[in-house]
Parts: sequence; structure tokens; C-alpha cells
Amino acid sequence: MTRFVRWAAVGTAAALLVTGCSSGSSSDGKGGRKTGRAQPSAGPSGTADAGPTSALTSQKLDWGRCKATADSSAPGSDWQCATLKVPLDWSKPDGETIGLALIRTKARGGNRIGSLLFNFGGPGGSGVSTMPAYAATASLLRERYDLVSWDPRGVGASGGVRCRSDKEILASESVDVSPDTTAEESAYFQDAADFGKGCAKDAGKMLAHVSTTDTARDMDLMRQVLGDKKTHYFGISYGTELGGVYAHLFPKNVGRLVLDAVVDPSADTVGHAENQARGFQRALDDYLKSTGQDPKQGTQKIADLLKRIDANPLPTSSGRKLTQTLAVTGIILPLYSQDSWPTLTSALEAAEQGDGSDLLALADGYNERDPSGRYGTTTHSQRVISCLDDKQRPTASETKKLLPEFEKISPVFGEFLGWDTAGWCHDWPVAGQHKTPEVSAPGAAPILVVGNTGDPATPYEGAQRMADELGKDVGVMLTWKGAGHGAYGSGSDCVDSAVNTYLLAGTVPRDGRVCS
Repeated sequence: MTRFVRWAAVGTAAALLVTGCSSGSSSDGKGGRKTGRAQPSAGPSGTADAGPTSALTSQKLDWGRCKATADSSAPGSDWQCATLKVPLDWSKPDGETIGLALIRTKARGGNRIGSLLFNFGGPGGSGVSTMPAYAATASLLRERYDLVSWDPRGVGASGGVRCRSDKEILASESVDVSPDTTAEESAYFQDAADFGKGCAKDAGKMLAHVSTTDTARDMDLMRQVLGDKKTHYFGISYGTELGGVYAHLFPKNVGRLVLDAVVDPSADTVGHAENQARGFQRALDDYLKSTGQDPKQGTQKIADLLKRIDANPLPTSSGRKLTQTLAVTGIILPLYSQDSWPTLTSALEAAEQGDGSDLLALADGYNERDPSGRYGTTTHSQRVISCLDDKQRPTASETKKLLPEFEKISPVFGEFLGWDTAGWCHDWPVAGQHKTPEVSAPGAAPILVVGNTGDPATPYEGAQRMADELGKDVGVMLTWKGAGHGAYGSGSDCVDSAVNTYLLAGTVPRDGRVCS
């Protein structure tokens, strides 16, 4: 089962429309699996205040030329890669260690400020793969910062978890994630349980040590090893939650932090699902208006199409069938970027004529399926991280009571997101850590929070709540009246100028500033 919506990195979804897909699988670059996984044990980590040992803080990174992997070619010679040793269990900082894959490019100009860490979202997104592609967007920042990113624990080259084979993933796509019958409901929850078992088998005891808190502690060790007095950080989508957690744990170490496409830290499992139902429905309404359609009528037309597909999946040129779940996933992808709306128009028109090929291609892009049938594993990593973070486990009966409200919020997306609250972490092998993350950061330097009023995946309201929860004189709110997931690098000179001035000169914009 693939989660219906994830907090993807800015630009990732749109890029998939052009490039097809990029696998996030955990390979050694030679077609083999990485070795050295530990055996299973239970219990979350990251709850103790123990700091890193001197052996870890004094380690020297062996920077070298980045190598190609099974998924992507090597970046240019101005990129370097290294491995950072961190404790497997932060409550035992002198115990077993694991390696985190890092990538950087050095500052090109004079008057270097330090390192600027990036997390591009997910959770589960590979910073090592994404950073070189994002460097053009951050080209001005590159003049005075070393641009640095990494694969967080449980992701990509940092012990990336693979919970299913490609064959098993393909088979799971036939599972209805908005079950209508007892049999479909049983299959839905059995699929969820099987996925968790696969993750536990592959991850071993790392499964209990991949939380956002663990990664925030990794970040502070990274700061020390990189030689920075303060942490300068750019968090996108889920990366905003990571940034907020870091600021809470290490307020005195906060340098210049930017949080863009902001996750609502006050929302629980159900609240996040409701937020995303509203966000994607808003984006769909805006899309429909752009085509001259009445949003209510256009939404109902799409909902009716999905019902027909649920009863009779559409044929495609590949020979595979477009199911209702794949159709909704295909609709989701182009809503991440306004530039992709014309692609959605042609895909919906083809589906109305009985051809599901275009919507299936969009769904494959979202699901990281390449033409050979190989799947990436971003959602595998996403699930092991989010289910360790979140201790809520709504039951089927609790979810069913919520479905009418979800469907009222969005006739297209509501039912799917409602069921997701019960299925995503169903029968998960390890307990979750919290209901909502703690991001209050009294005493921290000002943190720039950027909210986009038209963001579908992380609705605008979450940015204001993040700014409020960071605390008085810490959270500084910048609003962009735009569309798509994220604001920086999305076409607003006002936003880009404010962010660049803050990161390069340390000048904090006026709290409440609006860019239109």
C-alpha cells in the first residue's frame, strides 16, 4: 500500500512529470544489497539527553568524489561525498554506530558563512540525490555557503529500508485503499500488516531508531563535525517539522533557519489528513477554475469518473489496469505544480474517453515506478519514520465515523485520506513516540517560516501554527499568495529576495510580510 499523499520535496512531483521517476531503493550501486544490518530489538530512541562522545564529535570526514549508484549517475567534480558516524541509539551515544551518507559542494565566493543543511521532505527523501539538482535554485546561496545534504537514517544510502520487492509492490496496487466491502477492508488491513512485517525484517533494530528526534540529534552532531558554531538550515515540507524539532532540542544552536512548505505541528494523524484533504481540494478548485469550470461541478464530474473506475478499471496501453486508487494518485501528482495542470487536463480527458494510460503514467511517476517495472522506496522510508514518530493508531471503526466529514471536505480526496489514517500504521511492529511534535524553541534566534496560500500538500494554515508554536520573537511569518508546493524558487522575486537576504545578510523580514 502506498500512502495516498506524502509531503514531497518542492519541485519533486513536477520533476517526475518530466523525468519519469527516480528510484529511492537501497542498493550498493553494484546491484547488491548493503550489508551490516543489526538484528531486531524494540523500543524508540532519542528520548535521552545524552550527547555525542568526543570520538564522534572529533571524527574527520573523508570527503571524496561522489560515485554513481544504481539509480543515478555521479554528480560533477564540484560535489563531494562522505560518511558520518552517528549512534544507532542516541540514549547510548557510546554504543553501536551507523553511517549517514553526506553530500556537499563548497562555497564559491569569499566571506564564507558556513554550511547550509538541506532536508527536502518526505519523510524519506534522499538529500544525496536531490541536492545537486536543487543547487541551481540555491545558486545565490552557494556563493557564501557550503551546500550540504544527507540521506537521513533509514533513507537511501543511510541504511535505506526496503519493505517489499517490486513484484510485491505491483501486486499491492490492486488493493483498494478506500474499501467498500468487508472483503476489500480485510485485504486493505492485511496488506498494511504485511508491509510492516516486511519493514521489520529488512530494517532490524534500526526500525526503532529512525525517528525525527533521532535525525535532529544527528543534525547537531553534523554541525559539530562540519565545524559550525551554529546550524544554518533550509527545511522543505517534512523538513520543516525536522527543523522545528531541532530548534526545540537545540535552541541555542539555531543559526539561520528557513522553513518552507510548512507541516502543521499542532495537527495529529486525523488533523493532518483533514488538512491535506482541504489543501488538495483547494488546489483542484483552482485548477478547475483555470480551465473555465465551476469547481463544484468539476469536482463532482471527477468524483463520478472515479466511481466508474472503481467499478470497472480502465484499460491502458501498457496492458495494466487503471484502478481507482491509481487514478486518484495520478490526479494528485500534477496538483503539486501549476505548470503541470495542462498534463492533468489531457489525462482526465483521456480517462473520460475510456483510456487510463495518461493517469497511470502520472501515478507511476508518483509511485517511483520506472519503465522496466522497478520501484523506488521513498514511501518505505517515509512509513518507517512517520509510524515511529506518530503513536496514534485509529481503528477501522473510528475511521468509518470520520468518513462523512472527510467526504464533505473533499468528494475526490476525502475518502482516501480518511481510510489512510487507519491503514498507514496498522499493526506496526514498534510503538510511536508522540501525538504531535514539540517545536517550541524559547531563546532561539529568529526562524523564517514561509507559507504559500495555495499549497496543496502542506496547507497555509500550518505555517502560521508553526510560527506561533516556535514562540514569541522566534517564528517570523512570510506569506506568499501563490500556488503549488512551496514558495522559494517558485517564481516569486519577493519571496526569493526575502529568503536570500535573511540567509546571506541575517536580515529578518518583517513578521507578517505578504508577497503576492
